[in-house]
Amino acid sequence: MLLPMIRVRVCAFGVLKDTLGSEGTSVALRDGATVADLIVQLRQDYPEDRFRGIAVSVNAEYATASQALHQDDEVALLPPVSGGSWTAEETASLEHSSGKALPAVDLVCLTRERIDAEQLIAAAKQGEDGAVVVFDGIVRDNSRGRKTLHLDYEAYEAMAQKELEGVARTARERFGVRHVIVVHRLGRLKIGETSVLIVVCSAHRAQAFDACRWLIDTLKKTVPIWKKETFVDGAAWADGEPFPDGLGLENADVR
Repeated sequence: MLLPMIRVRVCAFGVLKDTLGSEGTSVALRDGATVADLIVQLRQDYPEDRFRGIAVSVNAEYATASQALHQDDEVALLPPVSGGSWTAEETASLEHSSGKALPAVDLVCLTRERIDAEQLIAAAKQGEDGAVVVFDGIVRDNSRGRKTLHLDYEAYEAMAQKELEGVARTARERFGVRHVIVVHRLGRLKIGETSVLIVVCSAHRAQAFDACRWLIDTLKKTVPIWKKETFVDGAAWADGEPFPDGLGLENADVR
């Protein structure tokens, strides 16, 4: 008797694309299979030890090893990260916003356009703010003793947008700040360009500093964005930071 089967779409990002390919793959599993079952099968099909320390999402939401899979689910394999898109209306609004305050809603997005840090900072300020703290992450010309030519950033975009919105909302609520901007570049970046801009506006400096530091540290661990560095003598995906407890799959979860 044949057991019922399901088929899921598996996509990979960052260094895992070197194993599964940029197009991903389709995997057949028994009905009722879990994320852990999928990882076990992938380890059999791809003997390279690339699946340690990863996280997994199902339909753009972080998943546990015990989560059941269903027909046509999209399963993303997420290596440790290194670290919504601009709409025409948002772009036009920012272009004409010099000297005007941004609305209270957080501005959180991915973009392939150059980030104008000065314009965004100026537009964010309001009279009630006693502090504006900025993290402006820029592309430097060297890494680990090697001369850098450029960087390429990629993201699992649907999931990254939701995660960015979540960390911005949590920061505003947790630290009691008025306004948060988080903008992250994708695509190819030249030396000196801004890769990520975080702006926190608050009545008090302590909350602004704390929120800004928490935002960049959390973003670099949880938002699915990866960085590939191209040097004069080769290229490599940047090593990411370990996922926080509860997001990454532990070896004990996958047998």
